[in-house]
Amino acid sequence: MRISVKAPAKINLTLDVLAKRPDGYHEVEMVMTTVDLADRVDMTLREDGEITLDCSASFVPDDIRNHAYKAATLMKEKFQVRQGVHLYIDKQIPVAAGLAGGSSDAAATLRGLNQLWNLGLTRDELAKIGAEIGSDVPFCVYGGTALATGRGEQIAHLGAPAPCWVILAKPPIGVSTPDVYGNLRVAQIDNHPDTKQMLQAIATQDFSLMCQSLGNVLENVTLSLHPQVKQIKDLMIASGADGVLMSGSGPTVFALVQKEAKVHRIYNALRGFVKDVFVVRMLGAQDGEILA
Repeated sequence: MRISVKAPAKINLTLDVLAKRPDGYHEVEMVMTTVDLADRVDMTLREDGEITLDCSASFVPDDIRNHAYKAATLMKEKFQVRQGVHLYIDKQIPVAAGLAGGSSDAAATLRGLNQLWNLGLTRDELAKIGAEIGSDVPFCVYGGTALATGRGEQIAHLGAPAPCWVILAKPPIGVSTPDVYGNLRVAQIDNHPDTKQMLQAIATQDFSLMCQSLGNVLENVTLSLHPQVKQIKDLMIASGADGVLMSGSGPTVFALVQKEAKVHRIYNALRGFVKDVFVVRMLGAQDGEILA
């Protein structure tokens, strides 16, 4: 028996860090939404109890360092599942990009194994398990658009934002999220995003207000470590993007555009500068699509 599950990327419309917690994590407040750039996770039942993993991208780990592998191991141990699974990840989302590709693969694995192993868990129960794997996994279990708080695992669902094009550009570097947070000085943040205004923009599907409300406190840290990120941002703005922001800890930058004519101009400008450029749409609503 085999199941395939889509694992969409996410972007941060806002990312605010409020405090460093005693457990070493940071207290965050962020608005996230999924886009239609997605990996696919194929799960094939194994009767020998083994968990194995292959990936279309050769540099992705195939052991417990991989979030999807970790998700399968956790589910098997937690529910004492006798069977195993072979995971195959068709990787379309760039790695170490600030797009939660690994977290989304883990979330897709949780959803798929729930069906493959007949566990009968609710989406909320899967999200709780996801929090043991990584802070972005609970959001990815639900998909759609949400306000994430705590260390990212507390999820409040939101409606779909105003429809628009999203142009993603990733420079040829990987960014370590722990390194970025390690260089962040919470007390020195002087420009916090207006999360309430972003929530209002989403509730009213006000595209202009959404663009005005974009903000990410990690941006200055990553920009200081990787000047290429600022060059991409400046190029998007100069090419006429309606709103521009770095996603997560970077290095991917996205542009929001309403008019299709602008999309081609920005895409062409970026393609002369970086290889990884994607034109996608926001998914908007919750998406837990199991393909087969």
